[in-house]
Amino acid sequence: MTSMNEFLLGQLKKLNIDYEAFQSLLQRLLDYGVLCRDESQTEMEFYDLYLRCKSLIDDFLLVLDIRIDHQPHFQFLRLFPPGADVPGMDDAQSPFSGFRSRLNQHEVALILVLRHQYEQLLHEGNIDELGCAALSIESLNIAMKSLLNRSMPVNVTERKALLVKMRQLRLIKLTLDNDGNEDDSWLKVRPMITSMVTTSVLETLNHNSMPATDNVLTSTDTIKNDALHEQPESQLDNTQ
Repeated sequence: MTSMNEFLLGQLKKLNIDYEAFQSLLQRLLDYGVLCRDESQTEMEFYDLYLRCKSLIDDFLLVLDIRIDHQPHFQFLRLFPPGADVPGMDDAQSPFSGFRSRLNQHEVALILVLRHQYEQLLHEGNIDELGCAALSIESLNIAMKSLLNRSMPVNVTERKALLVKMRQLRLIKLTLDNDGNEDDSWLKVRPMITSMVTTSVLETLNHNSMPATDNVLTSTDTIKNDALHEQPESQLDNTQ
């Protein structure tokens, strides 16, 4: 009887792909959970490799009940853990407690505002060929104040860390020399932001009736209404 590993090696040989390369791609996907081809040379190579062995990767992740949101036109893909509520995809009912990173209140607030601003720019047709929307730090600050009555961190280190987190999630494209400290700095909001915030939350923002986000903790699958209410203080203490 042919083992799964032997079958995999046979399929990779047909595709002329090294086992080590396939293994590195899987490790990258499970570690980062996202690939954006225009992010770096490394991600370009991983993304192109994914296209070559897409069926094998998809089948492997299907066994783990991990879903892939692949947007070939925008050249990005993102993994969603079992049980994640994903806008635009069928609901999954499987429970899951791991494979998610927790977001603090500042990160959730910024994601909400980025999503709102992206939707506006999208309706105005102000997006590039990869679906990204250019947004100035000044406009971001104004929107955050208007929608959530809060501001970007004044401290340069904190602001940079916040933007770096958004970049790590591949929600924005930001040059390495741009720390977001100047109001005339610009960033690009990626279309992937649409998979991070449910429609119900976006509608709430549009009606300026956003509940307080002072103690928000949620996962990186999606941000939805029931995640916007205050969590018990004990839960906050456990996440510091």
